[in-house]
Amino acid sequence: MESFNYLSVLISIILGLAIAQVLQGIRGLVLTRSKVKSYTPTIIWTGMALLIAIQGWWASFSMHQQANWNFLALLIIVLQATCVYMVAALILPDTKGDHAVDLREHYFAHRHWFFGAVLADIIFSLLKELVLYGRLPRPFDLAFQLAFGVIAVIAMLQRREWLHKVLAPVSGVLFLLYIGLIFRNLHQ
Repeated sequence: MESFNYLSVLISIILGLAIAQVLQGIRGLVLTRSKVKSYTPTIIWTGMALLIAIQGWWASFSMHQQANWNFLALLIIVLQATCVYMVAALILPDTKGDHAVDLREHYFAHRHWFFGAVLADIIFSLLKELVLYGRLPRPFDLAFQLAFGVIAVIAMLQRREWLHKVLAPVSGVLFLLYIGLIFRNLHQ
């Protein structure tokens, strides 16, 4: 338990920075709203970035029962939290200055990095399960993670706007369903 308390501070700092990054980005958009050109996939992914960071923090609590910690486990967990931070940091542009902010332009200019961070987060999540518990996640969890991984790869490879306008809400609904099922299963 002592080791987890020590580790949880670092994870909390990184995930707290991710949450702050999203909230600051939203604040920037609100303050400069007269020069912001909105884009629905960006708005949806912004909400998801916030939820991913919050859910990541909540999920980290499940590691409190882990008795044996090693540097590889620490490294994988920190890298996963760092990926969550990058998802949060890349979704919204900086709004400083007098220039117009085009969320669509920013989305497509950075989609490879953004969805690469999403994919890396999933990979580190799977590696975390292997390193900490010696197995892959339960089939339910694994299926959702693989679905999100496929979505991330498609979004990285395809620039078709209609596809991104479909993937964002589908991902949002899928993620809300995932969170809902996780919490339902926690209470059973």
